[in-house]
Amino acid sequence: MFDHVVFGVRDYEASKTFFLRALEPLGVAVVAEGELGVELCGPNGGASLCIRLAPEKAPMHLHLAFAAESRAQVDAFYEAALAAGGKDNGAPGERPQYHPGYYAAFVIGPDGHNVEVVCHEAQPGGGL
Repeated sequence: MFDHVVFGVRDYEASKTFFLRALEPLGVAVVAEGELGVELCGPNGGASLCIRLAPEKAPMHLHLAFAAESRAQVDAFYEAALAAGGKDNGAPGERPQYHPGYYAAFVIGPDGHNVEVVCHEAQPGGGL
């Protein structure tokens, strides 16, 4: 869990558009935008994602993991992220190497950041 994540990107508009479209299934929207960049937040507030134009030519790549409320949200994120121009880095599915019931999808965004959406929801009739 995180309170906020701030990171730099080379193409501000492309990254803002990518994250808004890719995270739309999670209810993420712009809560503030100004000279410094944009702040995105989910429907219940809380943790935010802040995107800034990076002064350097090659910002460090990040792994950003967002919590989903259902496996359907993970699937919807994956489709939305690919449609927004992301590159596949792991289709939706269980990742038992992390723990039973870990269901996630991974997409590489415009600046090479690894974006994950994960659900820890128990499957009906199964374990975690």
